Amino acid sequence: MKLPILTTLTAALLSTTALADEIWVTNEKDDTISVIDIETMEVVRTIETGERPRGITFSKDYSVVYICASDSDAVQVMDPNTGKILHDLPSGEDPEQFVLHPDNRHLYIANEDDAITTVVDTETRTVVAQIDVGIEPEGMAVSPDGKIAITTSETTNMAHWIDTETQTLFANTLVDSRPRHAEFVKDGTELWVSAEIGGTISVFDVATQTEKAKIDFDIDNIHPDRVQPVGFEFTNGDTHAFVALGPSNHVAVVNAETYEVEEYILVGRRVWHLEFNRDRSQLFTTNGVSGDVTVVDVASRKAIKSIKVGRFPWGAAFRPTE
Repeated sequence: MKLPILTTLTAALLSTTALADEIWVTNEKDDTISVIDIETMEVVRTIETGERPRGITFSKDYSVVYICASDSDAVQVMDPNTGKILHDLPSGEDPEQFVLHPDNRHLYIANEDDAITTVVDTETRTVVAQIDVGIEPEGMAVSPDGKIAITTSETTNMAHWIDTETQTLFANTLVDSRPRHAEFVKDGTELWVSAEIGGTISVFDVATQTEKAKIDFDIDNIHPDRVQPVGFEFTNGDTHAFVALGPSNHVAVVNAETYEVEEYILVGRRVWHLEFNRDRSQLFTTNGVSGDVTVVDVASRKAIKSIKVGRFPWGAAFRPTE
């Protein structure tokens, strides 16, 4: 009697197809998302969105995905399994980037045209605060403990520090020209801010909001005007940062302890943002002009594959499928 049961179980196991993790990429000229299967490194789904999708992030349990549809003036909430838009959230005009608070409920959204940061309660679908910041806000970050949110303003050239309990500014710090992206690292003790036109990353001590380091980039045979840091991501333990350098078509590898650039990696044209796979052994770069994603092996620091996606890929987010 046991043999048929074992045979049936074996057959069932063999017939079960394991789901691979995914990288979701927003294509701002196609109004779509390309879903990349990490195992096969191929696009397995293309999903329609609102106009000019840019920022993208998943809820903490990955049950929904939030998309900044910039030209639709909305943050869209999508079921990642079906690709269906469930509803829109009020976002203010021209949402570009956002960050989800550790409470998994509040989105902090940069509204470029309005010079404000909008705070939205994703459960009640209401705006709970609008905070005046500098001109053309774009980058958003929130500290690991959820007490501080950051907005970067491209034209004012500042990082704006927001107390998330009172939803008010408590500090403004100057950075170089056109800040684009911000991240808290090292258990929230440091804030990194990239300056696209300034060509630098400023590193701030969070406790004092003072600058403790500035990182410069210099690539052989490439004019400094083309070296434009935008998105960046950190390896496990925050030991190194991988930095997208825009029209230089390179990603920099920065030692996060010494703040020295160790290497430059050639990727696709006009690299915007980056995302890691589950164990951060592979890095995926969105290359706007070439319309593809470069896969980088983190250990060897080599590009290993190019994956064609939609027109002008911009944002990227990791999704586990288990």
